[in-house]
Amino acid sequence: MVTDRLFRRLRKLIQTESTLTNAADKAGIDEKTARKYRDSDALPSQMTTPHTWRTREDPFQDVWPDLLEMLRLNPGLQAKTLFLDLQRRWPGRYPDGQLRTLQRRIKQWRAFEGPPKEVFFAQTHHPGRLCASDFTHMAELGVTIAGDLFDHLVYHFVLTYSNWETGTVCFSESWESLCDGLQNALWELGGVPRQHRTDRLTAAVKADPDPEHFTQRYQALLAHYGLKAQAIAARQAHQNGDVEQSHHRFKQAVDQALMLRGGRDFATRGEYEVFLRRVMAGRNANRKARFAEEQPVLSSLPARRLEMRRRVKVRVDSGSTIHVGGNTYSVSSRLIGEWVEVHIGAESLEVWHGARRVDHLPRLRGRGKHRIEYHHVIDWLVRKPGAFEEYRYRDAMFPTSRFRMAYDALRRQAPSVAVTEYLAILHLAAREGEGVVDEALRWLLDRDQLPGPAAVAEFVRDGRRLPPVTDVTVAAVDLAAYDRLLTGKEVKDFELREYERATDRVSEGVAPAGDAGRLRGAGAPGAAGVAQLRAVPAGVGGA
Repeated sequence: MVTDRLFRRLRKLIQTESTLTNAADKAGIDEKTARKYRDSDALPSQMTTPHTWRTREDPFQDVWPDLLEMLRLNPGLQAKTLFLDLQRRWPGRYPDGQLRTLQRRIKQWRAFEGPPKEVFFAQTHHPGRLCASDFTHMAELGVTIAGDLFDHLVYHFVLTYSNWETGTVCFSESWESLCDGLQNALWELGGVPRQHRTDRLTAAVKADPDPEHFTQRYQALLAHYGLKAQAIAARQAHQNGDVEQSHHRFKQAVDQALMLRGGRDFATRGEYEVFLRRVMAGRNANRKARFAEEQPVLSSLPARRLEMRRRVKVRVDSGSTIHVGGNTYSVSSRLIGEWVEVHIGAESLEVWHGARRVDHLPRLRGRGKHRIEYHHVIDWLVRKPGAFEEYRYRDAMFPTSRFRMAYDALRRQAPSVAVTEYLAILHLAAREGEGVVDEALRWLLDRDQLPGPAAVAEFVRDGRRLPPVTDVTVAAVDLAAYDRLLTGKEVKDFELREYERATDRVSEGVAPAGDAGRLRGAGAPGAAGVAQLRAVPAGVGGA
């Protein structure tokens, strides 16, 4: 095939060579082909005739009108779906090899006659004008904290002009996480853009027990910083494409950094957050030039952060519990019947009675869960031991595994008083400290002694302390023992090799007549038909 490049070379050679034959030979083409292009002014690509005709019969000619009708009603139908339907309706008529033909036919129809496709219009970004944020799930990365899977999200904040980014670790798409994450990002940024774009925040609104006031709180937060809200259309994530694409790139960078680190386990959550900050700092390092253009046009921050913790008033019920956000928490039994105000943060709850904070609790994730502290109810549980066995939250009465082991041991050895004695131990832990009572239980259980309250109290009263379970004492090793071991082994190996070499020429057993060759070192069979051994080495025993 003559290309445009080869054609130009031929035209040059024709001007320098004496004959057309020589020019064609040097160009590497046939002389007849060279003669064809010698007097032509058009390039070979300009002389090519488009292939617009069919070379074989269309196998779908009869059914194509029906296929078109189906495509017009449902443009999303795939060619393979239609092909499988044809094979079902006309068995044996359409072999599998014709699928590609139908795919090309439908592709051409979509290009020339199909419905118009959605157009995405590139936008011009201006410095300091727009920021975007969203939550992204990080569980797929498999990060663990002290061996436990760390199921979490990151509130991700991005400047659309420079792509500068930051984020905050959180555990749900809630109002509190949104408020903390946005304020953390703005104060780290050191300024405020003019507009803030999000999705519809549907997950955060649904998780809020007071969705009617969600919009009011969000508008108040933006007004405090002078931000104007933007929201994309429902189920149109591409409209928030800057942060969505940044999600993908950020998680990809974190995954690669974890691979370089050689492990996905972190000792503490703080260590993991420092790791994330380093990843973000590395990604922001190449954005300094455009970020420098944004900083002068950012608005100034307000004088202080806005405290946007949601506050709810609840009454402490007769079980010494409160119900907040669909979850149950225990408080001091002294507050039963009282109204308390709960300040709900992203990860914690503060319980206030009047002007005094009476408790600080970690916030439970999800709904339908409970957090019961035995300190809050043990005083009355000791007085009502009969309520222990069927107590709805009984599992919370075992603060560590040793408390459960102690209860099981009491059930086996003293079933009639097991509950009473265990509650006495739990009451002691509330007064003297859970750690020292746990040590006492370990000491007693390791010695197969009954972990009764009297024995535990005596241990606590004596003030004894046990070494940690992980303490291991390794005695000093005399390295000369390895030399003696190796020397002895070498002597034994030498003796074994010599013995095997000596006995390798001797085979035990009797060979059948006429088959003495099956015994190594044996001669021909004797007159009696018994193999005769020869070359028996000296020193071999009578056997």
